[in-house]
Amino acid sequence: MPKLPVLRRSSVPRWRDVPPQHGRRFVVTGASSGIGLEASRALAGAGAEVVLAVRDRAKGERVAADLPGRVEVRVLDVADLTSVRAFADGLDRVDVLVNNAGVLGVPFSRTADGFETTLATNHLGHFALTNLLLPRLTDRVVVTGSRAHLHGELDLDDLGWERRAYRPYAAYAASKLANLLFLAELQRRLTAAGSTLRATGAHPGSTATAITASSGNAVFAWVGSWGHRLAGMAPWQGALPTLYAATMDVPGNTYVGPHGPGEMQGWPTTARRAPAALDPELARRLWECSEQLTGVRFPL
Repeated sequence: MPKLPVLRRSSVPRWRDVPPQHGRRFVVTGASSGIGLEASRALAGAGAEVVLAVRDRAKGERVAADLPGRVEVRVLDVADLTSVRAFADGLDRVDVLVNNAGVLGVPFSRTADGFETTLATNHLGHFALTNLLLPRLTDRVVVTGSRAHLHGELDLDDLGWERRAYRPYAAYAASKLANLLFLAELQRRLTAAGSTLRATGAHPGSTATAITASSGNAVFAWVGSWGHRLAGMAPWQGALPTLYAATMDVPGNTYVGPHGPGEMQGWPTTARRAPAALDPELARRLWECSEQLTGVRFPL
């Protein structure tokens, strides 16, 4: 793979060309729309074999028909551990896992496993999937973050929002903080185990996707959709940080986002992390909680 240094915000090139990926296999969760779809399109166009991991097979088949190269549709609901295990059991060698699927602003609900839905979808399901697939990975895991993590507060004694009044955006911000803590702790464990695998992360800034459509709030969904269209980037450009983190030769625990003001728009560069996202003790405790909740442990 071409090797570039970690980008500096003072001089950011307009990176948009994914290097050749022939002979490499990617799994992209949430690949039927938005960032996941555009990342899958670019990867397949660069010669990769791409597994579209989607909840709705019919929708996945429709979008797959319009993608170039070699793509395969497989059903995965990351909010359901039974689905996660079945999906992982059905795969053999994978080079790169892109943990992209997510929800934002959804009303309070619990999954079939009894978890709060936002945490289950954005963190716990991907935590389980990653650890189940680690023995079959050859290159890296990409974790999807968000600027929202800067406002996130993670209560490890009430991850399920049982004692607090549920707030959809706060739940989302907490789940995104969990993603970055997972990124850091995963890389720490890989390094300690002597593994050559790496964990990287990315966030899309302000990108026009349909992620707010599942909120159940028509006003919030409209503002989220049209606000991002007016002030944000098209999905193809919003996918660039993910593609950079997935294909370029950057160190483990690199976190990529848009270079512009507030990391809202722009071209891929290193992104800011909240102090809480750099807390190794919080990362360790979250990992232990996640193992207990999912029943899945670090396998290396």
